[in-house]
Amino acid sequence: MSLALGLILSAGIGLSLGLIGGGGSIITVPILVYVLGVAPHRAIGMSLAVVGATALASVFLHHRNRSVAWRTGAIFAAGGIVSAYLASKFTRLVSPPVLMLLFAALMLVVATIMLTRPHRAEGHHVPNLPRELAAGFGVGLLTGFLGVGGGFLIVPALVVFGGLGMKAAVGTSLFVIAVNCAAGLLGHLSQGDFDLKLTAMVTGMALGGAVLGSHLARHVHHAALRRIFAWFVVAVALYLVVRNYNALLQ
Repeated sequence: MSLALGLILSAGIGLSLGLIGGGGSIITVPILVYVLGVAPHRAIGMSLAVVGATALASVFLHHRNRSVAWRTGAIFAAGGIVSAYLASKFTRLVSPPVLMLLFAALMLVVATIMLTRPHRAEGHHVPNLPRELAAGFGVGLLTGFLGVGGGFLIVPALVVFGGLGMKAAVGTSLFVIAVNCAAGLLGHLSQGDFDLKLTAMVTGMALGGAVLGSHLARHVHHAALRRIFAWFVVAVALYLVVRNYNALLQ
């Protein structure tokens, strides 16, 4: 039952990535830990594999719709490759309860951004190379350390610093996510293995969700979808706080 539920929820990871270019990766670690029973430190590396593969597949689906700005994406990715790899080395230095509490805090930040940030249809900002690299570096740190793609930060950064419209920012963010996840995954693989069979199963379901999401992206009201997903993220984050705060006190 847990495996079936975990795989169903895994499809939601890809669905979110395909629809709004981010968000889904933030629930990957909680699914792996609390539904599929994976240890938190191993779940970070597995999350990078799942999210990276799903984002990569989604990139090409969005590319067919001409919604990927490859040059801008490459600049952001260049800023995050090194930081994602280096940050991956520090994950195992943190205890599981603290790691999950940090994850919960990040989820609350994500939800706040999704609920309060204006939904822009077009980009009205001039590209800024130093800020693009700096934003990519910061997202890479989160990707390597906590196993999240960072689309919730990359999409607005691409709009503000990269001068992209919302549609192009969503597609381009997936390329940045894929590159950052690959760099972070290399760091985690050097520290230990993880369940390849389970990773493949979760990735397969997420890929299916991503295909569906990319097709629905042209027909769904993004602002409403973001609000619904944001409140779901809040609920999961509060669950993580309650469960891990008590464990930390024991």
